[in-house]
Amino acid sequence: MRAIEYSVTGDPEVLTLVDRPVLDPGPGEVRVRIHRSGVNPTDWKSRRGGAAGAAVDPPQVPNQDGSGVVDAVGRGVEAALLGLRVWVWEAAHLRPAGGTAQEYAVVPSRHVVFLPDVASFDLGASLGVPFLTAHRCLTVTEDGPARLGPGTMAGRTVLVAGGAGAVGNAAIQLARWSDATVITTVSSPEKGHLAAHAGADHIVNYRQQDVVKEVRAIAPAGVNTIVEVSPAVNGVIDVQVLARHGAVAV
Repeated sequence: MRAIEYSVTGDPEVLTLVDRPVLDPGPGEVRVRIHRSGVNPTDWKSRRGGAAGAAVDPPQVPNQDGSGVVDAVGRGVEAALLGLRVWVWEAAHLRPAGGTAQEYAVVPSRHVVFLPDVASFDLGASLGVPFLTAHRCLTVTEDGPARLGPGTMAGRTVLVAGGAGAVGNAAIQLARWSDATVITTVSSPEKGHLAAHAGADHIVNYRQQDVVKEVRAIAPAGVNTIVEVSPAVNGVIDVQVLARHGAVAV
């Protein structure tokens, strides 16, 4: 099968197309015929490493996220998974041969999630790192929900930093789905449109507006949860808009 791998750290030119054997799944594993491979910052940061030119042995097949169809299952895995459309998360974590940048990926069965027919493979490949991160950020508040869903964040206010980014956009969608009031910051009208399409109730352009003033006008008592992507830059703002018992999730 065709696969992408790298055996040395660096920029995209270290990626090579190779032929690898199709592996059989072991106990507790499934094999997924990959339709789409998702690329996240964690993928290219790992590829770059601490410095260019460091050896990677064994070679790494990159990309944590993806989507496809289960075509084989290992011992101890329900045969009912065969043929199911799934999305995959953390396929490459501590697994050099497991990334989704290949035609077939073998991963632990708990790392695949059913993908309904109404959801595209493109959508499935975009869920893993961004949406799992966003979900975690929204469920760490002291008195907030442990799981998300309609009504679970009713009466709560969430501030999402960088609502046009992958994690920020996912956080807006999940918080709005859970009935929170969602405020987000963006740097341009174009990014504001992306955040609005995701479901943000209030959009603050931090290049043109006073974020603290705008957020306090919307939530005088402060916000319950802040999904933060740039704490070094926004820490001073976060302190001024956070409600009592609120949480900043980075």
